[in-house]
Amino acid sequence: MTYMIKLLPLAALLFTASVHAEKTIPLEDNSQILGNWEIYAETAALHKKRKKVQNKWNFNDNGILSSTAFDPRLDAQATVQVKYSIENGAIKKQIQPGREKYETCKVVKLEGDDMILHCKYLYYLLKRK
Repeated sequence: MTYMIKLLPLAALLFTASVHAEKTIPLEDNSQILGNWEIYAETAALHKKRKKVQNKWNFNDNGILSSTAFDPRLDAQATVQVKYSIENGAIKKQIQPGREKYETCKVVKLEGDDMILHCKYLYYLLKRK
């Protein structure tokens, strides 16, 4: 009986971890994400408050991601180009132009013109344009 009581919390912990495991959509290549996307919000977790943003990403067929960010405080925008590729079903993108440091972004949702990406620290909510 005491053996059963000791295993019960462990079983509950394993069940809780499996329920909260995030499902991802593996990409075979970049064909599903090619084109222009508008990032309309970002958040640290999907259940938390979302910060509205006005950024655009353009996934080109040549492995270049053009990222345009708008800063409402300055009323200005800037565009940078970084490399990206599809590896192990996820998007591997350069963090900063000219640096060979990359982050992995997994596709959490890809339905019609809506996509949610989970990168290292943020979720990005995108709509195809």
